Amino acid sequence: MTMNETHPLSATDVLRQTFGFDAFRPGQEEVVGHLLAGRSAAAVFPTGAGKSLCFQLPALLLPGLTLVVSPLIALMKDQIDQLKARGIDAERLDSTLSAEEHGAIMSAVRAGSLRLLYVAPERFNNERFREAMRRVRISLFAVDEAHCVSEWGHNFRPDYLKLAAFGRLCGAERVLALTATATPQVLDDICRGFEIDPASAVRTGFYRPNLTLLTTPMEPERRDDELCQRLAHRGEGTGGPAIVYVTQQRTAEEVADILARAGLDARAYHAGLEDDERSRVQDWFLRSDRAVVVATIAFGMGIDKPDIRTVIHYNLPKSLENLSQEIGRAGRDGLPSRCEIFVSPGDLRVLRNFAYGDTPEPAAVRGLLDEIAAGPDTLELNLQDLSAAHDVRLLVVRTLLTYLEIDGYLEAGTPTWSQYQFQALESSEQILARFEGERRDFLHSLFAQAKKAKTWYHIDLDEAAAALGSPRDRLVRALDWLGEQKLLEVRSAGLRYRYRWLRRPQDLDGLAESLHRRTLEREEREIARLDQVLELAAHDGCQTAFLCAHFGETLPHPCGHCSWCLRGGPMAIPPEPPWRIDEAFWRQAEGVRRERAADLASPRAFARFLTGLPSPRLTRAKLGRHPFFGALSDVPFPEVLRRAEGE
Repeated sequence: MTMNETHPLSATDVLRQTFGFDAFRPGQEEVVGHLLAGRSAAAVFPTGAGKSLCFQLPALLLPGLTLVVSPLIALMKDQIDQLKARGIDAERLDSTLSAEEHGAIMSAVRAGSLRLLYVAPERFNNERFREAMRRVRISLFAVDEAHCVSEWGHNFRPDYLKLAAFGRLCGAERVLALTATATPQVLDDICRGFEIDPASAVRTGFYRPNLTLLTTPMEPERRDDELCQRLAHRGEGTGGPAIVYVTQQRTAEEVADILARAGLDARAYHAGLEDDERSRVQDWFLRSDRAVVVATIAFGMGIDKPDIRTVIHYNLPKSLENLSQEIGRAGRDGLPSRCEIFVSPGDLRVLRNFAYGDTPEPAAVRGLLDEIAAGPDTLELNLQDLSAAHDVRLLVVRTLLTYLEIDGYLEAGTPTWSQYQFQALESSEQILARFEGERRDFLHSLFAQAKKAKTWYHIDLDEAAAALGSPRDRLVRALDWLGEQKLLEVRSAGLRYRYRWLRRPQDLDGLAESLHRRTLEREEREIARLDQVLELAAHDGCQTAFLCAHFGETLPHPCGHCSWCLRGGPMAIPPEPPWRIDEAFWRQAEGVRRERAADLASPRAFARFLTGLPSPRLTRAKLGRHPFFGALSDVPFPEVLRRAEGE
């Protein structure tokens, strides 16, 4: 479909009249051109380089809905507020909306009055949403943070592999995959997964000449004082708002408190805060010209604040990809900005332990595989139950099932809810009076299948579909429509993931070993990414050039404004701090292990407990509150595991 068939204005007209820009930024016009010509595209732009315009502008020129997949509520809220300020009809679906708000948005989608709809990847697990989208013309399916589709990326998320399939299922006319952090290998995966012609993949330069990249050796005991000094004196040449990145939620709270007591306008931001509090902190930061937010990596994605002058990594970033995203939030206005990493190798121990904490035990993988292999040809799985039963983190359960899909053992179906609940907002007689003939008879029979509790009716749609001889999706559409018309308030519960065996494994031992080996390989990749951060800090050469090369860009000369260029040589990395396991403590811990043998008998569970790494079993047993939980968090996980195994 060409531009002239969809809108009388040109892309440049819309750029000027709606978005207020005289010219496109590098790469934007090329991406927009691919989309308006009917081609799918990929955009790999640095953070802050204008990725969002690449789908927002075409959304105004294309006839149907632009469906945007975005990983964070904060990102959706910020962009939608900006779009509405420009008079563009855009909304988001997320867990914070009331049933009435959700219904109003879906009515606007069906009426064709909405230009952009933002959703999280998890929204596609909702069969009501999937059914609704199949009946809507989706002109553009935009997927942000598309590097999550790649196992080789730094943030692989199994949900992203399903997005490409959904795009095809709903008949999306074109796809746009966006990311700021794709290595050449990851970009290949993105194009393959979303069926994008590599010729339509647009990568702009990674280098940002206004960012000064500093790596500073830092003893842990000096870190707080140095941070306070940096931020107190940032008005001397680099004033303005600042972000301080930390690894853990607890650290965010502690550091924000230290800064506030030092007289700085500082607040914490992390995933453990209530939604309302996170929104308040974000709004405060956006309004302020001196604010300091101390945050985990959850903060900053999609935040359009051009005047952030300082980004400091109090703790080491988890990877070069994380580093590039986080420093990319500074200096979006093109003015000089300071990005500094406090290099304290002791941080590596905590970060490495996090990577080890995701790896399940071989017996847990085998147990999970045994359970699903013993099931019927069509499986309906509650992933929360699988996670709890086998002490495997939920994300890892989903990843293991994804591996089975990739290897051709399983085929995923549409997730369903085991139970629907509804509450009548009008009497059943009034509702039925609106219909005639077969539709009235159908709804009467549907209502008869429901069982009333106190105020809510409960209905098992599989049983009801069988009793009525109707497809389940018809029942879903009927309840959904009645909810939108405000005749019923509809809720769903008990998410079940459907899979079908394509071929049964013949060697369960071999398959379990193979799956476990893949989790170990993931662990090795995470550790290697951490080591790359130290390689950057110790690099004997331009550090900016080192970072650019990681993302496939070659700088023709040293940048002149990184630590190596300014020092004229490499940095000496401080040694990792010593560690020890006190023998008296270990004997006490072994006593706790015997007392709580049901939860701590296995070596890995015991090692997780002592290093402070939560797992489904430890959470269920409330062992996170035990005084010994995390007592050895400063000891390498492999060493604690070795002791737990009796070596």
